[in-house]
Amino acid sequence: MTDPRREAADRSLESTASALLSRRSILRAGALTGTGLVAATLAACAPAAAAPAWTYRPTASPGALALAANGSPAASDDHASHSAAAPTDAPAASGPPVDHDAAALAVVKRFLDGEGGKLEGPGNQPIEPRLDGSVKVFELTIDRIQHRIDAVKEPIAALGYNGTWPAPRIEVTEGDTVRAIFKNNLDESTGVHFHGQRLPNKMDGVPHITQDPIAPGASFTYEFVARTAGSHMYHSHHNATDQVGRGLLGAFIVQPKDPADRYDRKYGVSQDIVWISNDSLGGFTINGRGFPATSPIVATVGEKIAVRFMNEGSMMHPWHLHGMPMRVVARDGYPLPAPFLCDTLGVNPGERWDVIIDCEEPGAWAFHCHILPHAEGHDGMYGMVTALVIQEPASAAASLAGFVAVDPIRTAAAAAGSTAAICRIPSAAG
Repeated sequence: MTDPRREAADRSLESTASALLSRRSILRAGALTGTGLVAATLAACAPAAAAPAWTYRPTASPGALALAANGSPAASDDHASHSAAAPTDAPAASGPPVDHDAAALAVVKRFLDGEGGKLEGPGNQPIEPRLDGSVKVFELTIDRIQHRIDAVKEPIAALGYNGTWPAPRIEVTEGDTVRAIFKNNLDESTGVHFHGQRLPNKMDGVPHITQDPIAPGASFTYEFVARTAGSHMYHSHHNATDQVGRGLLGAFIVQPKDPADRYDRKYGVSQDIVWISNDSLGGFTINGRGFPATSPIVATVGEKIAVRFMNEGSMMHPWHLHGMPMRVVARDGYPLPAPFLCDTLGVNPGERWDVIIDCEEPGAWAFHCHILPHAEGHDGMYGMVTALVIQEPASAAASLAGFVAVDPIRTAAAAAGSTAAICRIPSAAG
């Protein structure tokens, strides 16, 4: 007499053995065909569509293209143009063959020839207030502008306060009463936020939360006491991904009330430089320009300079200085209890970091974002690149033997022993 439970167990064992043999057969077939099984598995697990290709050339977002075409913002969502997955100016996966040396040399020559200084409409210029008693009054317009990232690319349809990108630099003293009047000349609503300031809630500049949007043709007045000293910003806080990305951004500097705490007195600083980065419309920019139209920082051996990094973009940018360290002294306007040295400083969106640089080593020192696709491509450097140019006191005004000192960058590089031919320009006699 057969045992039903034994028969069921035998059938289960046969089924398991059959499955194992079938699995071994598949594995053996995969091994005989190299990576056939692995490839098939990966293909099954792969996403349906590849990620967007990267491109070296800045490409306007759908909204920006519509803006350029008809002068009004697009109704469609152009979030992708501002995301880390689809930046507007980054390396392509492939492209036509390029003589990298020749292309890189050509773009560096444009930088050495001072391309940035030749472009109209520089931003980040100081604006003087008018006084209403003891109140400092700043009057600004919000405008559509045509802005050049460099001398070769076509102007782009952007936005600006008082017609510039970055906006005029507002500088006040801790304890000042500030009255900022913004007239909206756009055909869309907006709002203005003073980023980093401790403000009355009704002056915080967030439409639908603390105020109505500033309608086209209307004005709004922000009035507050500048309580928080240090490096701050002002920018749109309404449709902000688009409006800040198109240029509605600027520096708001509050000097400490005690002169002894200001950088010129505290550290012996002779230059105080505002450095605003953005990574949306126009690609990767420093103060609204991309290399080779960025402006170099020119100093003399022995000088101390301050650089105020401000990130108005949507990506982190690690700023790297060649040749010497930076002493980091403040974050978001607040002095650090323990300053530190570094040569690469990551600045997140919305952050401000202040550094002091002792200009000790002569030469032309690269100063750039160290996310490399933000700074260099197959046809040379672009985007977030500039230079700290440190001259010997004597060579700043003197000609080099056999060569003409045509500009500070070439002069400093040649004096420091550069072997690059681009840094040595023969005299007329040579």
